[in-house]
Amino acid sequence: MRTLFAPDARADIVARLQQFTPDRSRQWGQLTAPKALAHLGDQLRMAFGDIPPRPPRGPIRFWPINHLLIHVLPWPKGRAKGPTEAFQSPPQAWANDQAAVTRLVERFATADQDAPWPTHSLFGRMRGRDWGVLCYRHMDHHLRQFGC
Repeated sequence: MRTLFAPDARADIVARLQQFTPDRSRQWGQLTAPKALAHLGDQLRMAFGDIPPRPPRGPIRFWPINHLLIHVLPWPKGRAKGPTEAFQSPPQAWANDQAAVTRLVERFATADQDAPWPTHSLFGRMRGRDWGVLCYRHMDHHLRQFGC
């Protein structure tokens, strides 16, 4: 499984972020390109603990369900709903948001995946490896949503 901790996966995401433009049409779902970019930034900020999570509830916070959802099962197009914390920031100037998300992706390069990582609002306690896979899959999902 690809992870943002891997240099090649990170480079792929950064290159695709540079292709992402505010006028891209979505292929599924309801997010506009500017809202999707802001959402990607918020999800990365959650990974670093910059946006604190609400306490996780429900069965998907437990292993093996969380593991299956993060690492194994395909993600539905336009059906899943992320945590409210991942939708806090309104879109700003596209170039600024794009640069901020790119910096957050690059920040993974210096993060210690073996250090303690924040709890996720839906998936509960997660290791750095889980966050790396989740963030990669999440970004890949939304970039594909806009044909990038």
